[in-house]
Amino acid sequence: MHPLLEKLAPQLLWKHFDEIRKIPHGSKNETAIAQYVISVAKRNNANYSQDAVGNIVIRKSATPGHEKAPMMILQSHLDMVCEKNSDVEFDFTKDAIQLAVKDGWLTAVGTTLGADNGIGVAASLAVLEDKTLVHGPLELLFTIDEETGLTGAGFIKPDFLKGRKYLNLDSEEEGVFTIGCSGGADTTITLPISREKAPAGTRLQIKIAGLKGGHSGIDINAGRGNAIKLLNRVLWDLDMEIPIAIASLQGGNKRNAIPREAVAEIIVPSAKVEAARLVLDKAMEELKFEFRTIEKDLRLEVKTIEAAKGATLTNSSKKQILNLLYALPHGVLHLSQEIPGLVETSTNLAILDTKEKEITIGQSSRSSVGSALAATRKKIKATAELANATVNQPDGYPGWTPNIDSEILKISKEAYQACFNKEAQVAAIHAGLECGIIGEKFPGMDMVSFGPDLKNPHSPDEKVNIASVERFWKHIVKILEMTA
Repeated sequence: MHPLLEKLAPQLLWKHFDEIRKIPHGSKNETAIAQYVISVAKRNNANYSQDAVGNIVIRKSATPGHEKAPMMILQSHLDMVCEKNSDVEFDFTKDAIQLAVKDGWLTAVGTTLGADNGIGVAASLAVLEDKTLVHGPLELLFTIDEETGLTGAGFIKPDFLKGRKYLNLDSEEEGVFTIGCSGGADTTITLPISREKAPAGTRLQIKIAGLKGGHSGIDINAGRGNAIKLLNRVLWDLDMEIPIAIASLQGGNKRNAIPREAVAEIIVPSAKVEAARLVLDKAMEELKFEFRTIEKDLRLEVKTIEAAKGATLTNSSKKQILNLLYALPHGVLHLSQEIPGLVETSTNLAILDTKEKEITIGQSSRSSVGSALAATRKKIKATAELANATVNQPDGYPGWTPNIDSEILKISKEAYQACFNKEAQVAAIHAGLECGIIGEKFPGMDMVSFGPDLKNPHSPDEKVNIASVERFWKHIVKILEMTA
């Protein structure tokens, strides 16, 4: 076991988290972690099922004398978001997450930690193994591919689950019970481009870096910079002063993460390089002032690279992409009218990728109001079509309508009060949870979502509060006892 985890409580939970962090389990690469989960089920002589896409349910019999209690479902997802700082050498398909502890928080070294949702998975496996717990019959549900659109939950069949009391272990603020979430949907924009022979001049690499990034739902209202939008703004200003040629534009790689870095390769007339640097410096001064309290590490890196190779975008294609990126929406679009401070509708301009004959842009939009989500996607589509781009908008996933009279919410709040002698809060979040899909598939499912304190998910600054994890565990144990 990792030395940093050896003395942490509860040991069963941290033992499983230690194993999980060694197993590559990015979205759509959950085979190995699923095998680990199944191995724990077999070791404990528990019945389990795995469906065609890879979701797993393990059934644990009730503590003797509690067989007639309602069946409880504990649910977590197996995949993690794979993000790293550009200066970190790390392969998410084979390397183990490296751990560090600072001020009572467990974090990783330059990568995402995978506490989202590795802590939930570890908690469920600890429940399976712990023979001292008092509980009714249990179903431990482990879904795949949550982070790229909740697709694992979307494939669950109506006969896969028997229980109707549902604990989702995928929230990120201790003492807050989530009873509602937004729905969401993606958009992929494809802009055909034309190229021509690269002009003479000096090739520069322009990079926006140092941004916080974060979860495109939970952190979208924090005012953080979007590297793609900021890079485009800088290039726009530069092109207005000194016409440039663009060879490539790249930024972001996860639809549910706010882009932290973006990079362009451009060509500037050699006689105008110093003038170009002055324009870039001025643009960055403006951005640093605008983001002075939020993005203190924002930086623009400019370096000369090898002489021009290959073709660059024609002037027409250059204008199309710069205009399109400027016009596409990003950020909070509407706030909730019922819940103060809650984001109702937002969109994340998430991915920018240049290929030889086309540029693709990925956006992820969210809303707790179905018509507002549809309108946002129509706006994106209309904007893209003005640039003669093609748009693909597959179906999204549903939201979760709050039920303030939920029985499992009442029990969860009473359990929290009993454990910690303080009242829990109730909230809805501007992020997708599998509860929305599960609630639609299984009418009458009584659901609540909770978890330990987790900060900056989907970014290399992800961290989980160690003491909060222990309290999270005690709360789970108490809920199971009270429902037995």
